[in-house]
Amino acid sequence: MCRLLAYIGSPVNLEPLLYKPEHSLIVQSYQPREMMSGVVNADGYGIAWYDLKKGSEPFIYKNTLPIWNDVNLPSISRYVESNNILAYVRSATSGQVLDMSNSQPFQYKNLSFIHNGRIDKFKQTLYRPIRRKLNDEIYNWIGGSTDSEHIFAMLLNKLHDNPDKTIEQALHAVVLELQEMALSYDTYVLANLVISNGKRLVASRYATKSPAPSLYWIKNEDYFPNSVIIASEPLVHGNWQTVSENSIISVGEDCDIRIDQI
Repeated sequence: MCRLLAYIGSPVNLEPLLYKPEHSLIVQSYQPREMMSGVVNADGYGIAWYDLKKGSEPFIYKNTLPIWNDVNLPSISRYVESNNILAYVRSATSGQVLDMSNSQPFQYKNLSFIHNGRIDKFKQTLYRPIRRKLNDEIYNWIGGSTDSEHIFAMLLNKLHDNPDKTIEQALHAVVLELQEMALSYDTYVLANLVISNGKRLVASRYATKSPAPSLYWIKNEDYFPNSVIIASEPLVHGNWQTVSENSIISVGEDCDIRIDQI
């Protein structure tokens, strides 16, 4: 069911974040510890990172190869440095096409997005109801067929129609809307979501039926001082905190943390 991580803090190269930890995202791709379904995450991966000196939009690198099979990533990881990073390894839901249009992270303008979870029987339940809620711009932006991209589209639609809302407020509203829709269409939603605008990380750990997929955070870990990491599974031994179920965690550039219940 995919593994993800998000980083905000002092600038860091991708290499120590992706490769050096004993239970790194690379290791989690083939030996995860806390996945609720699936065995490996071999259906591609993706990374988003920001360099606000070069503009507000993220750089995106993704591939449909397993992360351990991409021979270009080690050298790229030594070169790329950022203070705001999203990374993701995919275990595709049965029936979903394995191509770039369905690969995460998804991007819209300055926002990047990753999702661990699923809408059960998405095509038979919430696919059309979600699309009916979207304005033309967001509807036409969708390029793939995953539940993940459609959840992101709901968030974008909420921000587009309510420009005064914060990402946290929009995410809260979307999660409640998904809960209501899931009840109406007799399905369930697992929604560990992470959104960044380059200056802030906002994440949810949420499920319409318990348990929600695992999610943790740690601040000022020894190997990564002056930072906050949010991850599906702890990367190293340390003082990792479990994100409580049905909550939203947000982290600013100064690594201030706020957690609110949904």
